[in-house]
Amino acid sequence: MSIVMIERKVLQKNDEIARRNRALFFSHGTFAINLVSSPGSGKTSILERTLEHLKGELQVAVIEGDIQTDLDARRIASHGAPVVQIVTHGACHLEAQLVEDALSNLDLAEVRLLIIENVGNLVCPANYDLGEAVKVVVVSTTEGDDKPLKYPAMFRNSSVLLINKIDLLPYVDCDLERLRKNALSINPGLTIFETSCVSKQGVKEWCAWLRSKIFFVSRS
Repeated sequence: MSIVMIERKVLQKNDEIARRNRALFFSHGTFAINLVSSPGSGKTSILERTLEHLKGELQVAVIEGDIQTDLDARRIASHGAPVVQIVTHGACHLEAQLVEDALSNLDLAEVRLLIIENVGNLVCPANYDLGEAVKVVVVSTTEGDDKPLKYPAMFRNSSVLLINKIDLLPYVDCDLERLRKNALSINPGLTIFETSCVSKQGVKEWCAWLRSKIFFVSRS
C-alpha cells in the first residue's frame, strides 16, 4: 500500500507541473508532441525527416531525451533546429519537471512546433504527462506486429501511431494489417501513418497532419 501511495504522489506532482507546461504551450500557440517508442524504432530518423520536410516553413524546436550521451541531439542540431538535451543518467523516461527546466532554454514565442523525443521505452513514458498536446508512438516493422498487445498502455494513451521501416516489410516477420488491427483494438481512435525514412514514404502525410494541428493551435 505504501508503494502505491508513493507512486500516486509522484504522479500527482508530475501532473501539476505538466499542467503548467501545457498552459505555457497554449499561451504561446505552440503545438507540443511527445514522441515515444522502444529503442531502435527509427524515432530520431523520423524526427530528422520531419525537420527536413518542414524546414523554412515554420519554426520547430526539439527537446531530446536520452539515458546517456548527446548523440541524437547532435544529429538534430545539424538540421538547424533549436535543441535542448536532457540526459536522464539511467532514468527510463522524461518527467514534466525535466521538460519545464529545459523550456527555460527555448524562446517559445518563436516556436510553432515542439517535439519532445522521449527515452526509448514503451512502459514508463506511458504514465508520465509532460504537458504535450498528443503522444505519438513509433513502432517499426522489425519489431513484429504484436507490440500494441504487449504494451497496451502506451498505445491507449497515444493519439498517433507511426508504423516505421515499411521498406523492410519484405524481409521481416510482420503482418502490416495485423499490426494495424492490434493497435486499433487497443485504441480505435488512433491516427495511423505508414512511414519509411529511406524512401520518405508517408512523411508528407505525417507532416500534413502536423500542419493541420499547428494551424488550429495558433488560431485558437
